[in-house]
Amino acid sequence: MTDFLLELRCEEIPARMQLKASEDLARLFTEELGKAGLKPAAIDSFVTPRRLALIARDLPPETQAVSEEFKGPRTTAPTQALEGFLRKTGLTQDRLEDRDGVWFAVVNKPGRATAEVLAQAVPAIIRAFPWPKSMRWGTASRTTESLRWVRPLQGIVAILGEDLVDVEIEGVRSGYTTLGHRFHHPGEITIGGAQDYAEKLRACHVIVSHQERQAIIEAKANEAAAAHGYTVIEDKGLVAENAGLTEWPVPLLGDFDPAFLEVPPEVIQLTLRINQKYFVLRDADGQLAPAFICTANIEAKDGGAAIVAGNRKVLAARLSDARFFWEQDRKTSLADHAKKLERITFHEKLGTVADKVERVAKLARWLVEEGIVPATMAKEELADLAEQAAGLAKADLVTEMVGEFPELQGIMGGYYARAEGLPDAVADAIRDHYKPVGQGGDVPTAPVTVAVSLADKLDTLAAFFAIDERPTGSRDPFALRRATLGILEIAVSHSLRLPIDKASGFALAALIRSLSDDGKTAVLTKRTGRADLTDEAFVLQDERIGFLKHEDVQLTDPATGEIRVASDSVVWMESPVQVRRQIIDFFADRLKVQQKEAGVRHDLIDAVFALGGEDDLVRLLARVKALQSFVATDDGANLLAGYKRAANILKKEGVERAEQKPLSYTPEKEAEADLIAALDAAEPRARQAVEAEEFEGAMAALATLRAPIDAFFESVTVNDADPVKRTARLALLARVRDAVHAVADFSKITG
Repeated sequence: MTDFLLELRCEEIPARMQLKASEDLARLFTEELGKAGLKPAAIDSFVTPRRLALIARDLPPETQAVSEEFKGPRTTAPTQALEGFLRKTGLTQDRLEDRDGVWFAVVNKPGRATAEVLAQAVPAIIRAFPWPKSMRWGTASRTTESLRWVRPLQGIVAILGEDLVDVEIEGVRSGYTTLGHRFHHPGEITIGGAQDYAEKLRACHVIVSHQERQAIIEAKANEAAAAHGYTVIEDKGLVAENAGLTEWPVPLLGDFDPAFLEVPPEVIQLTLRINQKYFVLRDADGQLAPAFICTANIEAKDGGAAIVAGNRKVLAARLSDARFFWEQDRKTSLADHAKKLERITFHEKLGTVADKVERVAKLARWLVEEGIVPATMAKEELADLAEQAAGLAKADLVTEMVGEFPELQGIMGGYYARAEGLPDAVADAIRDHYKPVGQGGDVPTAPVTVAVSLADKLDTLAAFFAIDERPTGSRDPFALRRATLGILEIAVSHSLRLPIDKASGFALAALIRSLSDDGKTAVLTKRTGRADLTDEAFVLQDERIGFLKHEDVQLTDPATGEIRVASDSVVWMESPVQVRRQIIDFFADRLKVQQKEAGVRHDLIDAVFALGGEDDLVRLLARVKALQSFVATDDGANLLAGYKRAANILKKEGVERAEQKPLSYTPEKEAEADLIAALDAAEPRARQAVEAEEFEGAMAALATLRAPIDAFFESVTVNDADPVKRTARLALLARVRDAVHAVADFSKITG
């Protein structure tokens, strides 16, 4: 058994691509060898900024001979079928075997030298390599058929044992030589094979293991920080990125002027991490330290003093810019910044960001006034604060700082609000209104923040659903799934009684009002050409709504308000009733995702949503959890079985709703009378329990039906020949179905 070394050397590979490329090389290599029946015992992968490499362990000297048998057509088949089979196998008819009237071919494939397999596999891997971005170079690049690689390919090392595997692609031929560190050892190095590859490169200041470089960076950075009384803020991504930028990492500690610490710490951290790839440090008190750690790619003769000085100078310029933005932005109030949002389009069909802000402010106030967000102070005061915070929440989007660091939107608004003396509740709401960002993110707790966060997400959801820009498959360009999960996280965490249908109706009403109150836009319905813009009329409107500029409309009858559209420039929105229905369905789907980790069954969520009229998330989840506990019991499982039997009979007989039993009918069987008595007792108990939101009590009431239903099916023939009996018994089963549906639609429950 022999080891095989492959190194593909090129100009600098972007750090973000390196680890994936290393995995891809090992995967493609394994696949190509697998086609020839070769399987290495193990593969060791390496990657540095200038090379991809692997060592395949314990390869045999040649592949095994293989004998394959193929079944062909019958001997009586047409000539064309036989000819096609011969072409497929590469044999002549005299080499086929006749087995009971069927042609069989036995193809013997002799073993091949492993070196020969490798010589064919390496070029195939190089040409098929899935770089996210690649390039062509040199004179060959004039044709699109030329080799593409992430950066110009410069060398190939391919050694099986101690023998060179001859590989040539686009003028680059394999050899025994590679290059060491660009500065410490720029000359050629002769590699003897897999056994000395890593150590020879290490001797030339190249550490080929990405994982080892990461470990060195972490250890040396922590050591340098501790020597000055600092600690490194953990950042695995930055460690990996620095490992991808260096072949011989040397962490160095530098400092910057403490005066820059007057800038918000998030700004300094982003400047260090994003712009400079530096590690951020904290002092003994846990505060941001006026120091950084950069990672050099050489061992400098002066211990790195010149490198640190150069980095300090570059960082000072960056931080000076940040301080300038900080000072300039504070010269303008957030309210004045917010006025500039009129110049930013939120979406071509949804107006400007200023329009969105106005809607969110109204919605935030409504959430407080409706009592959906509980007041910890006077309701009017809380509503005022929520409206104020929502009106300023997006103002920092037009600031210089957020223009430089988009990641700081919201955060900078909070700082600017506090700097100009706005209430802390307003500043906190501006800072945190984007939260939670993704499932499991921090959920806002302050009432003002909760109101603004909910309002922002509800407006986004309603607006994009209204213009039919809802998620499809994996596509969700406006992050509506994330917005919905955020609403769910907030509502569930704080047990908010948030009626989704009513809230989305208010959001839709605010949307149409914002798009029509600019004095330049006409509103019409597709059928009548007119629309009443009062909130109540709009949210109940079951027609599509259209918008167009006044100059595109001609009033043909002032008395009736009849209009004629002079162009086809109408922007149509879905009917509000339809949009609200779609939003509730979307919440049901997202609720299943959110509750999956909590062990809540998705079919039980469907069973409660299917009843209609249930859009209070807290009440809905309480009902679902009570239902889940119930169906896990014997009573629940047996009642479900009895319900499904009753529902199947009713469906077969076409009974859609409970009908009155014939007046002349008196129950013949004791089981009928017992079931009627049980229903008479259970129905009101279950209904009252649901109204009181005592869902366990509702389930207990349903549980009393289990035995009477079982007895009924054991002793009563539903489809009796007597039509009076059949009608009465079907009506009784319909009562059973409707009694169960008062709690949940059991037809949606699996099992």
